[in-house]
Amino acid sequence: MVRIVIGGQLKKQAIEKLVKEIGGSNVEVLVKGDLDAVMAVKNNKVDYYIGACETGSGGALAMAIALLGKDKCVTLASPSTIKNKEEIEKEVESGKIAFGFTASSSQNILNILIPYLLK
Repeated sequence: MVRIVIGGQLKKQAIEKLVKEIGGSNVEVLVKGDLDAVMAVKNNKVDYYIGACETGSGGALAMAIALLGKDKCVTLASPSTIKNKEEIEKEVESGKIAFGFTASSSQNILNILIPYLLK
């Protein structure tokens, strides 16, 4: 079972629904405010943090970068760039545990990210 917490500024409930649809019974999903979400990762209560905002990095990842470190965080989609499947898989393999993306890219990103996290 993979434990995922959703933070960020936008579409938390929609992202929660997508993660549950994609991951099914293989995911446990929590929705929290940014500070509580990141602390859940830091204290090993969850495995991964995901969040969305307008830029994919500011409101989605600011608290994660501050508390987990930039080396554990990555923007998977910004208004100008969306990482492809291979790039997303490489970020996971490199040890990233906090993922930010734009709200509009949620479906595309989660359709790649969630199955890979379940491997």
